[in-house]
Amino acid sequence: MSHADTPDCDLRHGSHEYRCCGDAHGDKTQLLALLLATRFRAPWPVVAGIFVATLANHALASAVGAWIVQYVGPDAMRWILGISFLLMAGWTLIPDSAPDEDSAAPRYGVFLTTVVAFFLVEMGDKTQVATVALAAQFHSVFWVVLGTTLGMMLANVPVVFAGDALIKRVPLRLVRIIAAAGFAALGLYVLLLT
Repeated sequence: MSHADTPDCDLRHGSHEYRCCGDAHGDKTQLLALLLATRFRAPWPVVAGIFVATLANHALASAVGAWIVQYVGPDAMRWILGISFLLMAGWTLIPDSAPDEDSAAPRYGVFLTTVVAFFLVEMGDKTQVATVALAAQFHSVFWVVLGTTLGMMLANVPVVFAGDALIKRVPLRLVRIIAAAGFAALGLYVLLLT
């Protein structure tokens, strides 16, 4: 079945049309990065907005993770974390749907529009939940925020600069499977080896 024959994801922007099918859905932040990059044609403000939003969102998530550790005993925390990572593995295999697109021009500019959009899209998302769990596990807000922010930038910056050409060539299903395997390995490590 071709992308044109698939009705389950149809995302239009001006003369651009993005179609995804079943297992080809990307992460919603990557879809948002693609929309913003093709809509505004200003990659650097979009990248800067992604960075600021991710840094703020993951700092908040890490602080929550560090706070939780103070109130839960180490044995209970080990089980919570292990099960959380295993649940994240399963959740990672579920494709995200595309974020909604507003056709109006950005009132506050490309940078601020990107910051607000990315911060809101990340609320309760897989990477935010993973950041909470990592901060609780490793007890280092700085290193967790640095690592998760770097990961988000590595996932989204190529999308901003390469746009839809990259999205059509990257097997997102394979990326989800590898990410799920990583979360499952972390969950098993926490449960069995710590």
